[in-house]
This record gives sequence, structure tokens and C-alpha cells, in this order.
Amino acid sequence: MPLVLPPRLTASARSLRDTARRRGLETVQLTAPEVPGELCGGDAYLHAGPSFADAVAPALGVVPLEAPPDWLARLPDAFLGRGVRAVPLREAYGLRRPVFVKSPNDKSIPALVYSDGSRLPGPDAVDPGTVVLLSEIVVFEAEYRLYVLDGRVHTGSRYAASGQLRPAPLSAGARAFGTELLDAVAHTLPSAIVVDVGFTDAGRWAVVEANAAWASGCYASDPDLALDVVLRAAGPAAHLTERDSVFVR
Repeated sequence: MPLVLPPRLTASARSLRDTARRRGLETVQLTAPEVPGELCGGDAYLHAGPSFADAVAPALGVVPLEAPPDWLARLPDAFLGRGVRAVPLREAYGLRRPVFVKSPNDKSIPALVYSDGSRLPGPDAVDPGTVVLLSEIVVFEAEYRLYVLDGRVHTGSRYAASGQLRPAPLSAGARAFGTELLDAVAHTLPSAIVVDVGFTDAGRWAVVEANAAWASGCYASDPDLALDVVLRAAGPAAHLTERDSVFVR
């Protein structure tokens, strides 16, 4: 079964491609968001951004897994360290204070601090019914990506420090916090997912967000272990378990 990739590859995607090849997996890099006939309806895996995945996954017979759009907002306060709400975009237009806003599972709403709701993309650009996450503003001193498989931290790495991209090995503190988090809420996530966590300037650990493993960069994570998670997160429909069926994108 091939690992299907998009036309443009990030450094992370190239690393996963090379790892797949070392395992003996075929890799196919598509030149456009169209699936050749020989790949249609067959068995395949996928690593690509959300828009490209939406275009090709149905024809490939791939079922991408992702967290529920309101997953972050439903976390216990002990894991958040800030207020987070999931609301329709139309409700966010009424905000009259600075707030961090992002789309839960894609990039339709750029993840930014907006001075107020009038600065958000208008209804001509994004459906006002689109769910967005509103978060109180918090400063993360360091941010880490955890690749989660079957409710456990499989691999991970630091990806940012002081707001700048700075990949580094996964810290013991990030792994311990991730383990504590997953012990409490793994049942609310698909079996293969990425969870980002961080250490705040208030001196505490907090969840940043959850991301689809099939669309995430692996930074300094072990690419072989990261690939384990990617293959589970976007594989053939025939491999989908009943447990994961509620997390299909």
C-alpha cells in the first residue's frame, strides 16, 4: 500500500517519505489534487494538508482521523490554563476585546490574536456557521508536539521556544504532562493524533491544541515512530475500527 503525498513536500514530509521507503513502503507524490485511476478505491495511506486531503481522500479510499472540533474547549480546566470556547464564527464577530482565534482542524481562520471580532474574515470569505475556537491570550515559553498512538505518547519534540520555531528533543516535563493528560482524556481522541502542549510564562503546563497527525510536521520527533501514527491516522477504510469511526474527518 502506498503512502500518498502532495505536490509540495515540507522537510517533515520528506523525512516521512524517506522513512516509509526504508520500511519498504511505496510512496506516490501526486502532481495535482486528482487521483490517478490506478489508485482510486485502493488501499493507501495519506500525508497531506487538510485541503489536499479533502480533495483526494475519498477517491483513495482513505479515512483521515481528527479530534472533534470542540475538543479543546471541552478539556478540564486543569489541562487548559485559560478560558477556551468553541462558537460559530458569526458569534465571534461580536467580540469587542482582543482574543486568540483559530479554526479547530484546518486553516480557514488564521490562528492569530485579533483585536476584536471585526478583524475576523467576513462572511464573503468563510461560512459564518464555521466553528472557531476562542481562547484567552496566553504566552507559551516552549511548545511541544506529542505523537499519540493508542492513548500513549509514541514520540514527540519541542517545536517552538519564545514564539520562534526551535525544534529540539522532547523534554521529560512535556512527556509527563502528556501522559497525565492522556490518562484522563485519551478516550475523547482518535487512536492516532497529534497533541501540542506548552509551558506558559505563568509557570504551568497547558494543552495548546490537537492536530491531525496526517497533516502535522514532525520536527525533531523520531520519524519512524511518527510514521506509525500517520499510517494509523489516515489509512484504508477497511482498517477503520469501530472506536475510531466517530473521529473520521
